[in-house]
Amino acid sequence: MTCDRIRVALVDDQKLFRAGVRMLISSQPDLEFVGEAGDGQSAIELAHREKPDVVLMDVRMPVLDGIAATEAILTRFDAYGATAPRILVLTTFDLDESAARAIRSGASGFVLKDADPEFLLAAIRTVHAGNSVIAASATKQLLEHFVPVVEEPVTPAAFERLTDRERGIFRLAAKGLSNAEIAASEFLSEATVKTHISRIFTKLEVRDRVQLVVYAFEHDLTAG
Repeated sequence: MTCDRIRVALVDDQKLFRAGVRMLISSQPDLEFVGEAGDGQSAIELAHREKPDVVLMDVRMPVLDGIAATEAILTRFDAYGATAPRILVLTTFDLDESAARAIRSGASGFVLKDADPEFLLAAIRTVHAGNSVIAASATKQLLEHFVPVVEEPVTPAAFERLTDRERGIFRLAAKGLSNAEIAASEFLSEATVKTHISRIFTKLEVRDRVQLVVYAFEHDLTAG
């Protein structure tokens, strides 16, 4: 059914690249290509108009870059209380300062522009399901390379409101453990862990595990 298809938008300043990705997405029965843009400002308008589930976002573009566009899109959706699209950054290099900044700005992961088509399709489906497409360890590595760390971070009030159990699960998730691994470590069911993770996301106002890692990194909360 059409209503069950994942709505995908593409933002990139290279017409040939857009054409290839458009054909790839349109060939999938569970995906729907809902529009494209060639710069960040047009991306904001596209996201507002079409309300895609997933946006593939290039970083280096004219008028407005992908990082600023990512921030603007997520801020606008949050302001209206609407479910924001998942944003996948398209990057050329694995360890890329722009990718790190985009992750910090709210993107759910990044994909190399020369990745296999199957990987790109899997990444779209993965972020739509609420997961990230880069491991917590890779996120941490990106941030360590390119994001300055506050020497004496202050523990946020929101984190203080987590229960002891939630703090423990938070730290395990921030280290990259899956729900199954956390369940085994804490002698809990996976369903219980999933419930705790959902509550942690709500209390800390983070969208996914990538943002959880960013939160932990910026506030030095992985230890303990």
